[in-house]
Amino acid sequence: MRALHFVAPLLLTLLVGCSSLQEKDDAELSADTLYDRAKVALDKSDYEMAIEHFNNLETRFPFGVYAQHAQLNSAYAYYKFNEAESAIANADRFIKTYPRHAHVDYAYYLRGLARFNQDKDSIDRLLDLDITEREPAAIEASFRYFKELIERFPASRYSADARQRMIHLRNLMAQYELHVASYYMERGTFIAAANRAKYIIEYLPRTPAVSEALTIMAAAYQQLGLQSLADDALRVRNNNFPNDTAKAGM
Repeated sequence: MRALHFVAPLLLTLLVGCSSLQEKDDAELSADTLYDRAKVALDKSDYEMAIEHFNNLETRFPFGVYAQHAQLNSAYAYYKFNEAESAIANADRFIKTYPRHAHVDYAYYLRGLARFNQDKDSIDRLLDLDITEREPAAIEASFRYFKELIERFPASRYSADARQRMIHLRNLMAQYELHVASYYMERGTFIAAANRAKYIIEYLPRTPAVSEALTIMAAAYQQLGLQSLADDALRVRNNNFPNDTAKAGM
């Protein structure tokens, strides 16, 4: 699979006059000066400060173009600050408030990104554990968000990257199902193992997990005394994956 590349955000900029960013409380600043201050913090990757300024800007100037820009840029800042829920909430709010905005497609894309990277600094990753061994709620949500972007805005500049991420997410979902099927096999719950493997084949085709899913299915059917079904599963696997030398324990 091709490497995933993050599409640089379309950071919204305003034509504002040059304003001195002297140390004053946000409450005393004009809209353009407060926006300048927020953008400077964002450009310096000081996401916490950028969030504070953008939120203050939206609170003090809740109508018009400044509120729009503050809302979407703060969603991006929350995403970069690893605050996925806040990033998604702000993006959702932008979508509902400005559904016809020229850059609303980025809000859809940003939701997917935030959920995609939600657990990247969790203890599981620090311990180098396989994320596909955990409940895939964030993976599935990210997939849905990217799917909605592509369906609503197929020509969006973010759609190509979203499609590549969806391929990766489908592979993760299939791998998770494979872990579950293997778990059931190890515990002798062969009907559940066969059903989980069947789910991969029917709903997650064209993923690397399909070959092993067929292998598990064949082994489960054999344990259940369903030799005809076991043979069918092996035949499908051998026809589609001739280089797979696994024998399904048979």
